[in-house]
Amino acid sequence: MRRDAMKVLITDGIDRTAVEMLRKAHEVEVRELDLKGLLAAIPSYQALIVRSRTKVTKDVLTRGTHLKVVGRAGVGVDNIDVDEATARKIVVVNAPTASTVSVAELAIGHMISLLRHLPEADRTVKAGKWEKGNLEGRELFGKTLGLLGSGRIGMEVAKRAQAFGMRVIAYDPYLPASAAGPAGIRLVEKDELFRDADVLSIHAALTPETHGLVGASDFAKMRRNAILVNCARGEIVEETALADALRAGTISGAAIDVFAKEPPAGSPLLTAPNIVFTPHLGASTVEGQARAGAIVADQVLKVLEGKHPDFVVNPAVYG
Repeated sequence: MRRDAMKVLITDGIDRTAVEMLRKAHEVEVRELDLKGLLAAIPSYQALIVRSRTKVTKDVLTRGTHLKVVGRAGVGVDNIDVDEATARKIVVVNAPTASTVSVAELAIGHMISLLRHLPEADRTVKAGKWEKGNLEGRELFGKTLGLLGSGRIGMEVAKRAQAFGMRVIAYDPYLPASAAGPAGIRLVEKDELFRDADVLSIHAALTPETHGLVGASDFAKMRRNAILVNCARGEIVEETALADALRAGTISGAAIDVFAKEPPAGSPLLTAPNIVFTPHLGASTVEGQARAGAIVADQVLKVLEGKHPDFVVNPAVYG
C-alpha cells in the first residue's frame, strides 16, 4: 500500500476482484451498515462505494467531511443525493455500461415468459396437472416491440428483439434519428408507442420528468392483448393504474422487476392478475456484477489519484 493511501468504505457487496484492485493502493473496509452506523463511520473515509441498498443522504454527505468520491456499482444513482454531493465538490461516479447486457436479457426473458405462460406452466406441472390445452402462448415473431426509452439497454433489447423477428419502435426525446435509424428503430410519439406496441418495455432513467410517466391514460391506449415489461425503475409506472388495467383486462399481462418501494409490501401489483415478478434482478448476474465492480473501482481510483474519471454523474464538480 502506498504512503498516500486513502480510506475507502464499501457498504454493499461488490465483486472480490474489484475490492482487491482498490486494496493495492488504498485501505479498504467492507462493512454493511445501517444509516446510523454509516453516519458514525463516514467522517473517516475519502471514498464510499455503494450499490442500491445504501442511501447516501444529505446527512451522510454532510458528515463525510473528507469524502472525495462516492461510487455507485451500477447505473441508477437515485439512492445518492447528487445535488448535495455536487454542492460539496464530491465526485459521484457510476458504472453505466456494467449491467447493459444483463438487463436486456432479463427483459427478453420476461417477454417470452409472459407470452408462453412459463411460470404458470411450471406451477401446474409441479402440482401434478397437465394443462397443455389451457397454456397456448404467442410468439415474439412478427410482433411490435415498443421501447419507452432507448439508451444503452434499450438498444441492446432492440438487437435481441430483432433477432426474434420483431419490429421495434421507440419513444425517446433524447435519441436522435441518426442513431435510431441504423439500429432499426423507428422513433414515434408517446401516444403512438402505447397504441401500436404488442410488447411495451420500459428502459428510461428515473428523473423528475419520468416519475409517474406511465399511468391510466396510457394503459387505456394500449391493445388488449399487449403486455408491459418494466426492468427500469418502479416509480416510472403508476402501480395502482397498472393493477387496475390488469384487473379490467385493458392489457393482457405484465412482468415487473422493479417497484416503487422495495421490497414491495402493500403494493397493489401483488394481488393483480396476469403478472409475474422478479426481485430487482436486472443487474444480478455474475458477469454484470463483476463488470460493475471493476468499473466503479477503476473510477474511484482515478478520482483518488487526481485524474478525471470516465463516468461522472455530476460533471459540475469540475467546473
